[in-house]
Amino acid sequence: METEAQKLQLSCGDAGESNSSAAGKALEMDQLQEDSAISQASVSNGGDSETGKDLVELKIIWNKNKYDVKFLLDSTGADLKEKIHSLTGLPPTMQKVMFKGLLPEEKTLREIKVTNGAKIMVVGSTINDVLAVNTPKEAAQQEVKSEENKKEPLCRQKQHRKVLDKGKPEDVMPSAKGVQERLPTVPLSGMYNKTGGKVRLTFKLEQDQLWIGTKERTEKIPMGSIKNVVSEPIEGHEDYHMMAFQLGPTEASYYWVYWVPTQYVDAIKDTVLGKWQYF
Repeated sequence: METEAQKLQLSCGDAGESNSSAAGKALEMDQLQEDSAISQASVSNGGDSETGKDLVELKIIWNKNKYDVKFLLDSTGADLKEKIHSLTGLPPTMQKVMFKGLLPEEKTLREIKVTNGAKIMVVGSTINDVLAVNTPKEAAQQEVKSEENKKEPLCRQKQHRKVLDKGKPEDVMPSAKGVQERLPTVPLSGMYNKTGGKVRLTFKLEQDQLWIGTKERTEKIPMGSIKNVVSEPIEGHEDYHMMAFQLGPTEASYYWVYWVPTQYVDAIKDTVLGKWQYF
């Protein structure tokens, strides 16, 4: 009897150990499934699973073509231009890339606050097209420079003197001498045109247009049709410029704007003509 009891006790002990082992394995499987679910959730919540770096989803628009791209948020504007080159074939120096103004090449997308779904506008033409357009522009620029060398400063000429003699407008935008800034997100306002009337400049980058607005009307001008942009500091007020947009083949087509804050002059030329004009 004792022998049978001992055997029964041993049998029950083995069964208990077997049940305990099975329960441990079940817990291990549950833990593995939980870890897998956490890993999948981490990937679905964004970020690069391989590098741990943040990605941002962009919509790049060029010449009626749209490209959906995921790009590293800590990449620079120059890096993005290289990506656009791979997508469109446009060399970086031929690209005019806009996100709330011209895209700065040295800053990261994070620094300029690019977010998911942001639209990146790209303007640019093939090298052959640009050469065909630039040849008359370059000739016009040389002609203008040659004429300017022969003439007295623009601000002393009678046609400009009658506007400048009115003095600086009270509501003109503040200037910052010795500083170059990107175009503001609001129109440049408070300036005069050649008749002495108030004028504002609005840069519609999405449409690649310059809007010149007066009290009477607003002219919407394609930037590609503007042949040249000239400017000169106003004597005695060198922190402001007088500036002309050449809308036709001759100087007679110049649209003059007075009291342009000097910090925006280069940005205006870059935006209208494109940076490649200066290479």
